[in-house]
Amino acid sequence: MRLIKWNRLPEDMRNEGVRPYYELLEKRRGSLMLKRLLDLLMAGILTVVLSPVMLILAVCIRIDSRGPVFFRQKRITQYGREYRIFKFRTMIADADKKGPAVTRSGDSRITRMGKLLRKCRLDELPQLFNVLTGDMTFVGTRPEVKKYVDAYTDEMRATLLLPAGITSRTSIAYKDEDEVMEKYLTETGKSVDEIYVSYVLPEKMKYNLEYLKEFSVSGDIRVMIDTAFAVIR
Repeated sequence: MRLIKWNRLPEDMRNEGVRPYYELLEKRRGSLMLKRLLDLLMAGILTVVLSPVMLILAVCIRIDSRGPVFFRQKRITQYGREYRIFKFRTMIADADKKGPAVTRSGDSRITRMGKLLRKCRLDELPQLFNVLTGDMTFVGTRPEVKKYVDAYTDEMRATLLLPAGITSRTSIAYKDEDEVMEKYLTETGKSVDEIYVSYVLPEKMKYNLEYLKEFSVSGDIRVMIDTAFAVIR
């Protein structure tokens, strides 16, 4: 996993909010390389082992509702680069054209199969392909769509120093994000997008920025183990 030189970062990332995080990561280049090797090893093994499971899930999705098996949407990853995320489709076809990019509790766009996939986090399995291509890593900040990244503060842009992640401490803390959104909707009466940008995103970013400060490969392994236990619970 490569950390480019400071003067080659996108202009909107070369700010004093990002600099302290860049300097910390620059001292851990060896750990970043080990992180990428671990990503490749684990993603390769899991893709092979879980391929029968993914095939069964793909068939169930096609039977359950009309539309493609995979959901592919443009997200933002390392250095603000745009890529297409792989997920199993959990919502009706063209759901992104019929509502906000984030969901709320009881969102009518979520399919029956989609509810099960989301509850068990199985919709994330195809992101193993994104890890293999280098667009994502196992542990890191969850990828956002561009309109939410555009709302980042200078400091929040530090999370773009590393590739987007499949899981994180934030993912564990906000595993019931739909319920959190519903609470704010009831209390404020604002739109889903307004609530996410004003309330949820800043809280999630506290975890993400803390991860950058404490980054280590052993820490990543602990997050992956804790994620597995959280899903099982």
